[in-house]
Amino acid sequence: MAADRPPRAETGTIAGVLANLRRTPRRVRRQSREFIETAVSQLFDAAAHHPHGAAGTGEYRIEELARLAGTTTRNIRVYRDRGLLHPPLRVGRIALFNDTHLTRLRLITSMLDRGYNIAHVREMLNAWEEGKDLADVLGLESAIVGTWATEKPETMPLADAQRLVDDVEAFDRLVKLGLIRLDGSQATVVRPKLIKAFNEIRGYGVSIDTLVDLHEQIVPLVDQISEMLVRAGAEHVASRIKPGEPLPPDTEIAELITMLVRFRTQAVTSVAATLASSIESTIESLVSRILADYMANSPEAEAN
Repeated sequence: MAADRPPRAETGTIAGVLANLRRTPRRVRRQSREFIETAVSQLFDAAAHHPHGAAGTGEYRIEELARLAGTTTRNIRVYRDRGLLHPPLRVGRIALFNDTHLTRLRLITSMLDRGYNIAHVREMLNAWEEGKDLADVLGLESAIVGTWATEKPETMPLADAQRLVDDVEAFDRLVKLGLIRLDGSQATVVRPKLIKAFNEIRGYGVSIDTLVDLHEQIVPLVDQISEMLVRAGAEHVASRIKPGEPLPPDTEIAELITMLVRFRTQAVTSVAATLASSIESTIESLVSRILADYMANSPEAEAN
């Protein structure tokens, strides 16, 4: 084993990576930044392959898989037949699915809920598996959707909207922010994807108050970015359509409108890719600091 590289995790899980790190002599762990970077890479690889538990050894029969993914066994069989899910492990007559199937199934269900058909889902999953980056996948999504509005509001009974948020004070804040509109006994969730994201992150123990606070802080910054991007497109239009001068031919105006629509798609794609890269770097730096402190204070290494 190289002196500046952590030992390879035996199980490929987060628990395995940490166990190997604890067995590494402290003098080795202190002497190389590459050691930390490699350890962080191993942790993220383990988390990506086993996202639903440190052990990552979950095996599920089709009934349990359907329950965990919030779908039906019939749907799972359809997805298998259509090539969206990989074959399960066969043990005699029993089909066993694992955490990878569960993650993929949840992704399929999410995309179908958002209005994609099975052919579109297959295209996006194939793009993802082929290693295309976020910009490629978002560009494919934009081409598939082909609509101006990125998010459709959802109207439901007020009681259903309140259950969706499941927090009285947070619900009132979302109403004041305009993310939920009330009309008698009905409520319109203006940003259903945002509320869904809130609820998923809450599952990790983050309070919804914290998430709403973040939303309030982020929106003005996003608006600034939007204004900068749109201004660039507007300046191009202004160079072609000038006050007091005859309008260009209809074909040229149509071309400008099409350009603005495409500009929006490409702006979203590029900003999302840039933001994703920044978030990844920030997370890696954070985990590196946590991991360095973890290894420096690990009692198992004292004797090494």
